[in-house]
Amino acid sequence: MSTEFWRDLKPISNVFKADARPEVYLKDAPTEDERYYVPFSETVSSRPLWISPTQNRWADILYCKGPGLVNRHYHPQQVFAYTISGRWGYLEHDWVATAGDFVYEAPGEAHTLVAYDYHEPMRVHFNVTGPLIWLDEEGQPSGHFDVFDYIDLARAHYEKVGIGAAYVDQLFR
Repeated sequence: MSTEFWRDLKPISNVFKADARPEVYLKDAPTEDERYYVPFSETVSSRPLWISPTQNRWADILYCKGPGLVNRHYHPQQVFAYTISGRWGYLEHDWVATAGDFVYEAPGEAHTLVAYDYHEPMRVHFNVTGPLIWLDEEGQPSGHFDVFDYIDLARAHYEKVGIGAAYVDQLFR
């Protein structure tokens, strides 16, 4: 006997409203295939999962095989994070995130992301709104990274590794 009581339900026939875009479905989002991870630094990479140029937002899997660093930065908008594997945190906080941990970063927070040496790679699902403002050692702005920088970086990387620059376009919503 099946416990899937919904098996006889008829699916909605008109799924999308006029001009709506379809969902993004990516099998095995935190993949082992490193070609899908765009290098952010010498030690940390990112797999884009969803990109919204009009909202200056993206969702990704941040990935690091060993000790890693994403330079000091400031978020003028909110960020959500869910840890899939590994150990990571911010030099400015006393917590260390591991598999299953959730982090909400309020607008106005500055920090230095570090990945710890651990027996499994760091994989964290991030949902980022707005730019990252890079900070120098005194905490002063020294540059930025927004969705358009991310798109350019991803296109160049995917072209270089043979996936093709246009791969990124399927993620736009």
